[in-house]
Amino acid sequence: MTEEEAIEQMELLGHDFFIFLHGETGQVNVLYRRNDKNYGVIVPLFN
Repeated sequence: MTEEEAIEQMELLGHDFFIFLHGETGQVNVLYRRNDKNYGVIVPLFN
């Protein structure tokens, strides 16, 4: 799933965050709505 698709799903559900599997990297990412109404993405770093 792309970040754009994740935003769409998050908005459809009415949630403030959405955990998704990024289609290009295969990693789990967390999309969230910031206080300024923009979006942020947390990409975990695994060693």
